[in-house]
Amino acid sequence: MQLIGMLDSPYVRRTAISLRLLGVPFEHRPVSVFTTFEEFRGINPVVKAPSLVCDNGEVLMDSNLIIDYREALAGAQRSLLPANLSERQHALRLVGLALAACEKGVQTVYELNLRPPEKHHEPWLSRVRSQLLAAVSGLEAEIARQAPTIDAAGTSQAGVTTGVMWRFIQMMVPEIVVAAEYPTLRAFSAAAEKLRAFVAFPPDGPGVQPSPALRVPSPQPSPLERE
Repeated sequence: MQLIGMLDSPYVRRTAISLRLLGVPFEHRPVSVFTTFEEFRGINPVVKAPSLVCDNGEVLMDSNLIIDYREALAGAQRSLLPANLSERQHALRLVGLALAACEKGVQTVYELNLRPPEKHHEPWLSRVRSQLLAAVSGLEAEIARQAPTIDAAGTSQAGVTTGVMWRFIQMMVPEIVVAAEYPTLRAFSAAAEKLRAFVAFPPDGPGVQPSPALRVPSPQPSPLERE
């Protein structure tokens, strides 16, 4: 199996880390939807990252669907989500908050870096920023209340997605989500980034371009991959 996509995408990275933790072998291919568009289209005509090329050649896409498939392959004993229904419900809430933060972070980067300054729509940006901050604040409160261990960050889907989200947000929109205001998330992510599965798939890995500068929109397309 091959996982296709760049690790500066939080969706690709959470998928890679999750697959590693689930213990099912795969190959990561850092193919970009921007700089190697035609190569990606040859793998998946939809050009959506992440994409997973299964052993029989069928291509899956969307991080949630890929992880769900790999959970089924790994079996219940290797799941990254709790079996208990109430615990699973709460874990899915945390995953949802982290994914919402990723989505709003991506929307902010696209608005500021792919559209010319005169086309920026401040009411839209203000709305997206408020959603981003609401998601991050919700996670900060939840994780502070639970006081999770370092191990939890590396063995649960909520922990993986939260850890990946924070690193992504701090790479891309640190001016909006100020790290000093979220000490619990900052410590949580720092602990997660030391774990083997996180170290194996850094967001600044092969082929990843430097993070775009938010204050001065780049004349070149952002390398950021989007799910």
